[in-house]
Amino acid sequence: MPETSVAHFYDELADDYHLIYSDWDASIRRQGDALDALIGQDRAAVLDCSCGIGTQAIGLALRGHRVTGTDISPRAAARAAWEAARRSLSLRTAAADMRRLPFADGQFDTVVCADNSLPHLLTEQDVNAALAEMRRVLRPGGQLLISTRPYDDLLRDRPESASPQVSRVADGGERTVTFQLWHWHDDGEHYDLEHFQLLPAGGEWRVQVRRTTYWALGHDWLAGLAAEAGFVDPQWRMPQETGFFQPLLVARAGE
Repeated sequence: MPETSVAHFYDELADDYHLIYSDWDASIRRQGDALDALIGQDRAAVLDCSCGIGTQAIGLALRGHRVTGTDISPRAAARAAWEAARRSLSLRTAAADMRRLPFADGQFDTVVCADNSLPHLLTEQDVNAALAEMRRVLRPGGQLLISTRPYDDLLRDRPESASPQVSRVADGGERTVTFQLWHWHDDGEHYDLEHFQLLPAGGEWRVQVRRTTYWALGHDWLAGLAAEAGFVDPQWRMPQETGFFQPLLVARAGE
């Protein structure tokens, strides 16, 4: 899939992305707390290289970390900066591809790539390029945090949809509904996703449909690629342990 289509998907979704959550502000705080506990140091220099509209980046800034956010979607990155500013937080953002990060070597204590972002890269070459860039911008011993969907389970079951999520629009309390349809490729690993949002519109429903493609990255395979990229002791930590909503690959940059 051309990278521009991923940027287009998130550019189109940027204004409504918060409606994926039943309570976005609560999710910001909860995810920030969970990631902060894994970082385990105060005022870390953190790069969120798939920041979207800022869910994890703002959560970590609320915990006192010095956060920089990048995203392939210019509109999403701009909204993340705006959302941080209106919360009186400092968050530098830029539009950037995680395979070509615009930072000097060894600049960050932690790199975060959350919310199933890495699986937008559809070839081993692209995943390797992104991991190499994350390793490059980390200081020696710095921490990598990558979250994906629970792909070991999903590769076994190959579901055709994800459960609907209901959110309330703050002004007036009207509900919105978000759900997904998945169309698996013949290789059994890649899938096209149709992302539906039903938005209230004067007693009727306005339907937004957006499409993108993912690669279901098995846990052992991704951990192996991280090791090849120069990360040490890659381990998967599950939601019941971390309190984060997805499995997290945790590793350190080699000295």
